[in-house]
Amino acid sequence: MDFKITDNKDDMDIDAIHGFISQSYWAKDVPKSVMIKAIENSLCFAVLAVDTSGDEIQVGFARLITDSATFAYLADVYILEEYRGNGLSKQMMQQIIDHPQLQGLRRIMLATRDAHGLYEQYGFTELTDKKMFMQLWTPDVYSQTS
Repeated sequence: MDFKITDNKDDMDIDAIHGFISQSYWAKDVPKSVMIKAIENSLCFAVLAVDTSGDEIQVGFARLITDSATFAYLADVYILEEYRGNGLSKQMMQQIIDHPQLQGLRRIMLATRDAHGLYEQYGFTELTDKKMFMQLWTPDVYSQTS
């Protein structure tokens, strides 16, 4: 099986992305409409498995919220478990780091519970001055009723 990584949103399987992200620890129960809006307003990357007949299956994803000038936030990064161990996360991260729209940024941030080793390979470090950063955090926003 071959793999390709693309930033062409037309190649992305929104149902597959939402299916994974809505079950993740970081965005449990995110509504599909919110995921669609997030994708529309982000620079996204898809990892696609291409079988011998040319059919493509979405096996990974990442998106960056960015102004393309000074800052980006990396979010929603995943590779399906059955495709891990093939170097796909590293290939995707390299394409992200090399993407023309992300060159010259002052800061790229992310939050992760369990993939520090991956991101460290691309120069990410822990915050050096945690007191400088603040957040407005509503972790249960997707489960709140309107």
